[in-house]
Amino acid sequence: MKILIAADSFKDALPAQDVCAAIARGVHMVMPHAEVIVFPLGDGGEGTAEVLTFHSKGRHIALQVHDSLFRPVTATYGISEDGQTAFVEMAQAAGLQLLSPEVRNPLLTSTYGVGEMIRHALAAGARHIVLCIGGSATNDAGIGMAYALGYRFYSTASLLLKTQMTGAQLINIQAITSSDIPLETQAQLQATRFTVLYDVDNPLHGERGAAQVYARQKGADDEAIKQLDAGLEHFAKVLQQHFGQPFAQVPGAGAAGGLGAGAMAFLGAQLQSGIHTVLDLTDFEAHLDGVNLILTGEGKIDAQTLQGKLISGVVQRARGIPVVALCGTLLADVSAIQRIGLAAAFSILNQPLNLPEALEATPHLLQQTTAQVVSLWKVNG
Repeated sequence: MKILIAADSFKDALPAQDVCAAIARGVHMVMPHAEVIVFPLGDGGEGTAEVLTFHSKGRHIALQVHDSLFRPVTATYGISEDGQTAFVEMAQAAGLQLLSPEVRNPLLTSTYGVGEMIRHALAAGARHIVLCIGGSATNDAGIGMAYALGYRFYSTASLLLKTQMTGAQLINIQAITSSDIPLETQAQLQATRFTVLYDVDNPLHGERGAAQVYARQKGADDEAIKQLDAGLEHFAKVLQQHFGQPFAQVPGAGAAGGLGAGAMAFLGAQLQSGIHTVLDLTDFEAHLDGVNLILTGEGKIDAQTLQGKLISGVVQRARGIPVVALCGTLLADVSAIQRIGLAAAFSILNQPLNLPEALEATPHLLQQTTAQVVSLWKVNG
C-alpha cells in the first residue's frame, strides 16, 4: 500500500508539515508497513513559502523589518538550495495575525515591511522571487512595498512620507516617481522574475473588490470600507496613467488588499493561481506513480473549496487516484463533496470542543481520524 499525504496547514493550529506528520502517524497505527510519502502543500496563503522552501531543500533567512503598523518585527523568508529562488510570504511582515484585534485598521496599515523583505532577497542574489500574498492586514495596493523599494508618491501639494503609505492615502495620490530607487536595486529588479501566488481572484475595487469583500475582517467599519474602495478605484486610474496599462480587473488584483495589483505594477509580477503553481513548483505529479490513495486536508471544506483551493487542485491533478480529505470544519454536503471530486471527506472533530481546545487537540484528532479512515479503506480494499 502506497499513500501520498498532501495536506495544507490547519489555520492557527498546525503548519502543513505537522498536519502531514500527524496524518502519517495515523496511517502507521493501522498499516505499519505502508509506504507513506509526506508531501505538504499550500495554496498561496499563509504557510506556502515554508512549504516551497521545504520542497526546494532550501533554508530560512531571518531579518528585522517593519510590521503593518511600522513596528519592528522579525520576519523570515526561504531561499532555495541553489540560492536562485526566494519564497517570500507577505504575512510574515504584514499579516493580520501579527495584530491584536483592537489595533486592526486597514486605513492605517502598510505593506512597507514586505518591500523590505523583497529588497533583502534581491541583495541576497535571488533572481526569481515567489511572493505569497495570503493573510494580509493591509489595503494599501502595495504602495508601502513600493516605497521600501524606492518609489515615491505625491499628492497635489507634497511628497507623501513612509508612514503615510497606508490605505487611507490612496485617495490622495496624484503622481508616482521611481527616481529614488537606487541604481543597484533598479538593476536587481530588472534581472529578477516575480511570481505572485494568490488564493482569491477578486478585482481591485468594486462589489467584489479588496475593500468591500475583505476589509471588514481586517478591522474596517462601513465608512472605512467606502473610503478604502474609493481610494482603490482612484489609485487604479493613477497606476494606469503612470504605467500605461490597466491592472484593476486582472483576477487576483484585489488579493491582499490590492497587493496583487501593486505587484504587477511595481514589480512587473505575473499573478498565478496559488495551488496550481505550487503543484507545478513541487513537481507533484511526479510523485503519483504507484500511489493507491491520497490523503489531503485543510482547516475548512465548504463551497469555496471548489474555487481554486488546495483540495480542489489536488483532486484535479490526482490522475484518478482516490482522494480522501480531512478537515476541522466540514460545511460541504455529499453532493458538494462529489462535485469537488473527493472519494470522501471527514471532520476530525468527534466531540464538543471550544476553539482553544480544538486547536490544541488537532494533532491527536488528525491522527485518530486518519486511523479510522485507513481502517475503513482496508476493509473495503
